[in-house]
Amino acid sequence: MNEEVTVVETEEDVHELKRISMEKLEALKAEGHDPFEITKFDVTAHSAQIKAEYEALEARLKAECADDEALKAALEENRRTVRIAGRIMSRRDMGKANFINILDRDGNIQVYVRTNEVGADLFKSFKTWDLGDIMGVEGFVFRTRMGEITIHATSIVLLTKSLLPLPEKWHGLKDQDMRYRQRYVDLIVNRDVAETFRRRSAIISGIRTFLAKRDFIEVETPMLVSNAGGAAARPFETHYNVLNEDVKLRISLELYLKRLIVGGLDRVFEIGRVFRNEGVDTRHNPEFTLMELYQAYTDYHGMMELTESMFRYLAREVCGSEVIPYGEHMIDLGKPFEKLTVVDAVKKYAGVDFDEIPDTAAAKALAKEKGIEFEDRHEKGDILNLFFEEFCEHHLIQPTFIMDHPIEISPLTKKKPDKPGYVERFELFINGWEMCNAYSELNDPIDQRERFIAQEELLKKGDEEANRIDEDFLRALEIGMPPTGGIGYGIDRLVMLLTNSPAIRDVLLFPTMKSENI
Repeated sequence: MNEEVTVVETEEDVHELKRISMEKLEALKAEGHDPFEITKFDVTAHSAQIKAEYEALEARLKAECADDEALKAALEENRRTVRIAGRIMSRRDMGKANFINILDRDGNIQVYVRTNEVGADLFKSFKTWDLGDIMGVEGFVFRTRMGEITIHATSIVLLTKSLLPLPEKWHGLKDQDMRYRQRYVDLIVNRDVAETFRRRSAIISGIRTFLAKRDFIEVETPMLVSNAGGAAARPFETHYNVLNEDVKLRISLELYLKRLIVGGLDRVFEIGRVFRNEGVDTRHNPEFTLMELYQAYTDYHGMMELTESMFRYLAREVCGSEVIPYGEHMIDLGKPFEKLTVVDAVKKYAGVDFDEIPDTAAAKALAKEKGIEFEDRHEKGDILNLFFEEFCEHHLIQPTFIMDHPIEISPLTKKKPDKPGYVERFELFINGWEMCNAYSELNDPIDQRERFIAQEELLKKGDEEANRIDEDFLRALEIGMPPTGGIGYGIDRLVMLLTNSPAIRDVLLFPTMKSENI
């Protein structure tokens, strides 16, 4: 008895194995068995379900039977026929019988194939099938003497011929760059990767369920826009041939969703891709998934309650606990989230009280003293934010709302009536990351125009991420937008947290990569 293993070490090995696979395919076609002509195979069960149901049957019959012989007879009497399809991952050749392991959507299951059941000619052909080939199996379920739940095949069919070898089974696909480029292989040989993306789907489904219970409706807004506003980011630009206009890919969902609040849709959200022409690192990808929601007649305090409740709900539903691991930390989403203003955070972690800094000149002098780099255009509020980024963010491991940002970095946010120069805004930090950004939305069209004009001045000074004036959005505000709370969540970063994934590329099926010459 031997177990078949494909070892691939060089490009020459790959080409040779592909040549052999092509010859096998031609032989199958010559025999009238072209697998690519098969259009369907009716699957009745999957591996995890088959195992769970057999174990349940076994437990029930064991309680009813007097001894092992009676149990054996009862199991044979209650045999269940199943039809399953999957990829051949390993083979143990025992001459006139083979044990193979096939992988379906749920995992692996063993299949026993014997010449007596499937016929000598088909069994001979079956022994030429390769690891990586996809096959269909019909048979009954039993447990081997070694204790493994197995399908005893009564018929088999080759559904797809794999022409390229999978990575060697024990070492798998380890090269990180190749894993991201060939995600289709990564999903096959690294099963924890498939689980990450199942959990990602559960997270997004959970968000939709949570918001539906709060009477939000899901909407869709344009991706190609003439004015990419709503965030501080450089857009990607393209050309619309039919309209003969240059357009941009959206960097945010905000300004269109607020138009819907003006239109009377009081609770709206969108989950969609946005595009920012920026660098790539462990937490940033130029195209990513953003969820934004807007709720009329509430403020940023209402958004805090919603955020805390939603994160706690997702942790329970997806992870099974409000306390979750991330790296070396245990993140407690069950406790009330801490609240700190930006000024208080800088005072706590940097030892500097910006309420005591009189003006921009003093702030810049302090920045030079502390080694904080800044630009000539920066005002006191910008310097405060630079201090926060440098001295505070990495301390914020447990969930913390950082509140009341300077107006200079918040062009779409309501001012704090009791504190000039600051706005009603918060960011949630977990594990030192910004997880979301929320405002009491600015609904004063006069104030908004003034801030857009200030942003245009920043553009002239070379700030490529500044907002541009959006006349249609201003017109919508002039129609009248009620007091509104709004928030944006980076879905990819949320998935990283809830799946304990170290990099954003680990939670994107197809992350941005430099083009490969194939």
